[in-house]
Amino acid sequence: MLGPAEMGGLLADLGADVIKVEPPGGDYGRQMTWPIVRSQDGAGDCSLLSLHINRGKRSIVLDLRQTEAVDVYLDLVKGADVVIEAMRPGALARRGLGVERLQAVNPRIVFCSISGYGATGPLRDMPSHGIAYDTWAGQVPVARDEGGVPYIAEHTSIGIHAGPAYGALAILAAVIRARATGYGCSIELAQSDAAAYFDWYRIESWRSYERPVEEVYGNASDGGERRLPGTGGMREGVRYQIYESSDGYVLMMASEQEFWRNFCAAVDRLDLFERWPGRTYSDHARGNAELRGELAAIFASNTTTYWIELGRDHNTPIAPVNTPRTIGDDAQFQARMPWIPKERLDADMLPYPVMVDGEGLPHPQRAPGPGQHTDEILRDVAGYDDDRVDELRRSGAAQ
Repeated sequence: MLGPAEMGGLLADLGADVIKVEPPGGDYGRQMTWPIVRSQDGAGDCSLLSLHINRGKRSIVLDLRQTEAVDVYLDLVKGADVVIEAMRPGALARRGLGVERLQAVNPRIVFCSISGYGATGPLRDMPSHGIAYDTWAGQVPVARDEGGVPYIAEHTSIGIHAGPAYGALAILAAVIRARATGYGCSIELAQSDAAAYFDWYRIESWRSYERPVEEVYGNASDGGERRLPGTGGMREGVRYQIYESSDGYVLMMASEQEFWRNFCAAVDRLDLFERWPGRTYSDHARGNAELRGELAAIFASNTTTYWIELGRDHNTPIAPVNTPRTIGDDAQFQARMPWIPKERLDADMLPYPVMVDGEGLPHPQRAPGPGQHTDEILRDVAGYDDDRVDELRRSGAAQ
């Protein structure tokens, strides 16, 4: 597989042989964004972003401005399943490596182009960075400082991660079809589209609310009143809400009557259930300020660990409220997401979040330096002999 960026990284985590084709001088992403991690073996300092998304790959440097390098690329394509274009749409075609030419040397090739805004639409030629896909998709709230000046609020990046994940899924489906039919296909996706699709529930809810209230309405427990879509409608929730414990926070989720009764019995407050039994399902006791005060006092009386154990022992959904900084201390995290140590990858990293019964996923190797595997790839994948490899190096086509 020939492919840069996070999409290739996800597939490499699953065991794919991913070749990162880099320009002379290497991918500038190694020094892009923070933090920058000092190499432990003298291979060069590198951004955590680059270390993570390129772990497990091999690297070759090709100067695709040269005809010889284009020919090398085509020779690599002959034995590949997939080519990923992680530039503006058409970048490879402008270098003489369009889909038709790739399919001419390998009819089964699956070509996937991933870009910021995609190959169509009024923003298709717009330069951009990752946060743009999330602001475009309505995922970044506008924050203001003390002086009223707007700034980028902390938020979870979606487009730059959802795009590669959706693309990798489509690639695997396309490869299965290509192996069955003998013919590949061309896939194109935008990280902005992926950010929007990731939030389909809220976006589709707002769209549905454009219809008459007789056709689209709220839960029976809310009297049919329309709430704000998604988590925006949770602010007035009571039985489904965040509460402060004596040493942190917990999320209570007793919206089902059974769970609500279990909780009340566990804390010896069945009087609360008898007074406010609620409906069988999806009842958040919305707007019940008195009950919210009672629950706030109950949760403040003990630790987060106590409440998590109570939920487990009494069949009541109660969850920890972690942050990206504190989640590493969480017992559930430690049980399922053991750090891949910095001694192996130069930085502590999360493993791929899938477990295969009876076996483990491949152990990813450290992200390569620019051209670290050029000779190896030219010999083992392209099938060149030493004289040809030396010739390409002398010409600068391969580095």
